[in-house]
Amino acid sequence: MITRRKLLKILSGLPFAGLIAGGLAGSGAAGAIEKLNKASNYRDFYKELGLRTFINAQGTWTYLTGSLMRPEVMDAINYASRQYVNFNELQDVVGRRLAEMGKSEDAMVTAGAASALTLGTAACITGTDEEKIRLLPNLPGPQREVIVQSSHRFAYDHAVRNTGIRLVEVESTQELENAVNENTVMMLFLNYANYNGQIQWEEFVELGKKHGIPTFNDCAADLPPVENLWKFNEMGFDLVTFSGGKGLRGPQSAGLLFGRKDLIEAAKLQHVPHADTIGRGMKVNKEEIIGMMVAVEEFLKQDHEKKHGEFHERVRLIGQHASQVPGVSTEIFVPDIGNHTPTLRVTWDQDKVDLTPQKVQEKLRNGHPSIEVLATSDFIRISMWMARAGEEKVVARRLQEVLKSGVV
Repeated sequence: MITRRKLLKILSGLPFAGLIAGGLAGSGAAGAIEKLNKASNYRDFYKELGLRTFINAQGTWTYLTGSLMRPEVMDAINYASRQYVNFNELQDVVGRRLAEMGKSEDAMVTAGAASALTLGTAACITGTDEEKIRLLPNLPGPQREVIVQSSHRFAYDHAVRNTGIRLVEVESTQELENAVNENTVMMLFLNYANYNGQIQWEEFVELGKKHGIPTFNDCAADLPPVENLWKFNEMGFDLVTFSGGKGLRGPQSAGLLFGRKDLIEAAKLQHVPHADTIGRGMKVNKEEIIGMMVAVEEFLKQDHEKKHGEFHERVRLIGQHASQVPGVSTEIFVPDIGNHTPTLRVTWDQDKVDLTPQKVQEKLRNGHPSIEVLATSDFIRISMWMARAGEEKVVARRLQEVLKSGVV
């Protein structure tokens, strides 16, 4: 009988192209998984629920359910689920091990990066003052303020505003210095937007230290490259967060918060298992804590250069097939920050291929097997680092078929 661990390993590297040769319109990848489910007595819950799975050719977007957890992470989660342990001790010990790997003073596992934003901001406001922790976000007195560059505003800064602070937007170094006052509790930085703002990494950190204000860098989607795990801690940011369910391939509902020991201790007091705190509803369990530790360990063990080459070869193959269609052009690039992996941009002359990028996206999504890609007004973007080995051959053939269907 195939064990759960063997099944997970098979699925993580399954050469789907070989399994579905002879007919993409048939059961395809879903059929291959169904056979393995039956062989291992593994319930096909998605099929039972009438849900359709897909090939992820887009990336670690949350609405696509992030990444696939590594078999080692699932083993760790299963192990942790079978025994009891003191929660505070577990968080402390795992935090120290994570801090060693991330070259930080301390660390903790959170309920995703958004949770880390709330907990870290709360720590900067209250420290370890139990009365302030209890009253947050309704502290008496003047409203606390967090400084952020206008170009660094983003949807998830709502998690920072949850603490009751007011975001103060600035553009230049002088504006930032003028904005500092006795109510300033933190300076927020969005790693992805580094090159969009006038104040970049090192200067931002220097300004924070100059004025004695903690700096917080949101790096949620910024692994790989591997060195980012410690780069911003060593640079001097007082708090740094990463998502657990993206490049680390840990639990989708978990994240990491690295930082100064005093701030991490204060963040823990805002969190589970403490009651009457702003973070009580942001629970992580023992399984996620152990799972995140193993996810980071396994991430560091990888041959990242080899992986980069594999991902490049996957999108190169897709680009090769797509460019055989008249009027189609392809380009491989690596984003400067965020999803830092080989990515394919596909464009075409719509006088020769009468399809919009959104129509191509729709046809890929609704075809067999279903494939998710990113569509903009001008092109489609494909990244295969979250796909299983072999699925690039399926994507290459399907994309070519869809583009050919629009040839005028």
